[in-house]
Amino acid sequence: MNTIQPTPSIRRRVSALLQPDSSGEPVLRVIFRTVLPPLLGIFIFLVLWDVGASHVHTSLGTLPGPVAVMKQAGNLYQEYQDEQGRKAAFEERQKERKAEFQATNPGQQFDEIKYTGQPTYLDQIFTSLYTVFVGFFLGTIIAVPLGILCGLNKTIQAALNPLIQIFRPVSPLAWLPIVTLVVSALYVSADPMFAKSFLISAITVTLCSMWPTLVNTALGVASIDKDLLNVSKVLRLSTSTKVMKIVIPSSLKLIFTGMRLSLGVAWMVLIAAEMLAQNPGLGKFVWDEFQNGSSQSLERIMVAVFTIGFVGFLLDRTMHTLQQMASFGQRTN
Repeated sequence: MNTIQPTPSIRRRVSALLQPDSSGEPVLRVIFRTVLPPLLGIFIFLVLWDVGASHVHTSLGTLPGPVAVMKQAGNLYQEYQDEQGRKAAFEERQKERKAEFQATNPGQQFDEIKYTGQPTYLDQIFTSLYTVFVGFFLGTIIAVPLGILCGLNKTIQAALNPLIQIFRPVSPLAWLPIVTLVVSALYVSADPMFAKSFLISAITVTLCSMWPTLVNTALGVASIDKDLLNVSKVLRLSTSTKVMKIVIPSSLKLIFTGMRLSLGVAWMVLIAAEMLAQNPGLGKFVWDEFQNGSSQSLERIMVAVFTIGFVGFLLDRTMHTLQQMASFGQRTN
């Protein structure tokens, strides 16, 4: 009886997996040790969730299990595709009306109508990402210069430190009423560029997320080797040149550590801010589903919970990659 012999290339690949890596451990064992525990943890979580959910009865029905949540995620994506189909059909009809109008009224301007469909779940995700990046960007351009000033000048650090320690732990729920009143009083326009609810959410994110960047920037600047700063004095560098050539490059690792922490805080704060400010996004989606109270609300809320966690994980990995690039190969946690 003939048996199938493995080709040399397959044999070489299997042999390579069995070879020890730089630490002396076979590559195949390293892969199993890296991949299997997370998969096992996820599997146990799904089993416990599926078994436990069926025993929890709420006012909105039984707590959905993983299968129901996955099915609802598919429904939300189908709603997005249906909405895209309606938008394409609307644009096609408008194109036909425009052609008929221009044929019967040559030289006249056709007034196009903007499509105003309901925002889909994917639209809510992108709206939340836009809001969090605006708030994070505002917080970064405030926190980094202040952190550099605090790190270079102990008098400024002593002056700002009490304010930092007081405002740093303030909850977004406490900031939100103040921000709402201030924005409503100052942002008055007949043709506003931004919606008030968007500004309220973005500013609340800024106020809550800027502190890790500020503290880590100050720590990074204060930790710069004094010899480097003395060199700048010997060379009589201007303040701007010293900051751009010595201070920022030397403290870049801790600046990115602070930015990574700030982005995580910003994402967590955003959901609460969107809920209370009624700004479109994942927070408002969760609140609307809770208020709606339909039979599918719990499943849709669970989808949003996992989406929030998954997007937060991707944001953290992105900042971690940027942090490693800024650290020039140094190991970061």
